[in-house]
Amino acid sequence: MAQINIKIEQYNELINSLYEAAKDDSTKSWSEPLKIVQDMFKANYVTLILKLPKEDDLGLLIAVGDNLEGEQNVEYLPYQHNLTPFSDQPTDTVLTVSDYMHDADWRKSSYRQHWCACNNVYHVMIVDISTPDVGNLRFRITRSEDQEDFSESDKELCNMLVPHIRRAISTFLQLYNSVSLGSLYSRAIGRLSIATITIDENSRVLDKNLFAGNILESGDGLKIVGGKLTAHYQNDNRELKRLIKTAFAQAGEKQTMPEAMSITRPSGEIALGVVIEVIPSLNWDDGKGKKHAVVYIRDSVGKSTTSTEISKKLFDLTPAETALSLQLTNGLSLEEAAEALNIRRNTARAHLRSIFSKTGVRRQTELVRLFLNSVAALGFDDRDEE
Repeated sequence: MAQINIKIEQYNELINSLYEAAKDDSTKSWSEPLKIVQDMFKANYVTLILKLPKEDDLGLLIAVGDNLEGEQNVEYLPYQHNLTPFSDQPTDTVLTVSDYMHDADWRKSSYRQHWCACNNVYHVMIVDISTPDVGNLRFRITRSEDQEDFSESDKELCNMLVPHIRRAISTFLQLYNSVSLGSLYSRAIGRLSIATITIDENSRVLDKNLFAGNILESGDGLKIVGGKLTAHYQNDNRELKRLIKTAFAQAGEKQTMPEAMSITRPSGEIALGVVIEVIPSLNWDDGKGKKHAVVYIRDSVGKSTTSTEISKKLFDLTPAETALSLQLTNGLSLEEAAEALNIRRNTARAHLRSIFSKTGVRRQTELVRLFLNSVAALGFDDRDEE
């Protein structure tokens, strides 16, 4: 075994930085341990490829180096290049260029000439790190041609770091796997006033949108107990657990309808409508992650979040007419809407006649349906609530 020369203080600093990065919900924190690795190996670049590209999807890499344009020599870049000669290798094995080919072949290789040479990269140390239930992440440390090649002791040191990098990244994924397709669904569906909660196979809540947060906070039908989504009444809770289990069991089957149920509310309000659908997760790497499910909740008494600005543009309404329309969309009667807007009933009726003329509808129920089914709901912006 090669002798490893490293100061214990520097090694401890790196390990602490890795586990601090694992607790942070942003990929930006990973630049700190990479900078320490760069200094430790006297490298010109250190790269962690978090997500490989798939079809039209861009990958993602974090790179630290002396000549990068990003803030403090760190860049978070889309990763498109997948033609590297180092893509097929055993996992968790530290290798260098000399383990793949002779120096003459490396000098002539297209990858070195067109990708490495322009970035002053010649010596490369490579390891693909496996992570549980996720896949392989690519870790690269490089030096320029005028530096020494990586030694056996360098490879031995890198090999010592692999378990810590794996554990730190796995911890990050377990804590912050809400960066998934579920959260993207949550934002889009949230604009339609539908509450969404992302859960794992054990009913543990991973993410929720604004509307779901309000429902859970009220405890009126659904709540979080021990980190898990739970119905207020036992019968509903048993059915909810069954639906979640069934949804995950049927995931991937063709023409499978999403599971649905009603949740009784202690307040006596109209029951919550719940639909459960398993969705894929967007992980960093080239492997498949654990399945997640999105719980869609429709609250019939919840307020609409239709955008004021977009409503005005769609229907050519005045600000006063738009305000009245939104109050009616939220379920108020004309008299209640007038009171909420602090206007006279006759003024409200005049606005309503003008709204009917501009939108082409004849009844309040038709107006409400028009607003709820229009694209105005997709233009929801937090600024509309200010």
